[in-house]
Amino acid sequence: MLIPDERFASCRSTVMDANPDMDGEMAGRIVEEALKFVTACAKNPGMGLAPSRIVDEGWHALILHTAMYADLCASLGTFVHHYPGYDPTNYDPPILDRTRQKITELGYVADPELWGPPSDETLASVAAKCQHAPECTIVIIPKPKPKVL
Repeated sequence: MLIPDERFASCRSTVMDANPDMDGEMAGRIVEEALKFVTACAKNPGMGLAPSRIVDEGWHALILHTAMYADLCASLGTFVHHYPGYDPTNYDPPILDRTRQKITELGYVADPELWGPPSDETLASVAAKCQHAPECTIVIIPKPKPKVL
């Protein structure tokens, strides 16, 4: 697991606090997908990846645990910043397809139910209204190496 069990439980509780009608099993699935997403971003700099709206809810929970999130990113080799996008029309299936592909390439299985369009709230309605698209995908730019004189 990418984070200790007690930290995972705390992030799951954060998702449930933001979404009072959500059960623990669904909140856990959302946090799991967020962890996969952050890992995919860290391991694929420059790819322009984005979470679904439901997965973004889990990512928000991770970020709120700042020390744990910083440790997670450090263990992955880079800090994955969040660039919110609030326009629900930003939904871009190819970006989500590319993100799921990168998750799969890392050996994880992306939960297909949690990577749908933002209007599909039959599975889970979430508080997060971010919707990432081309102008707000997560692109990690490696730090330039210092010039040797």
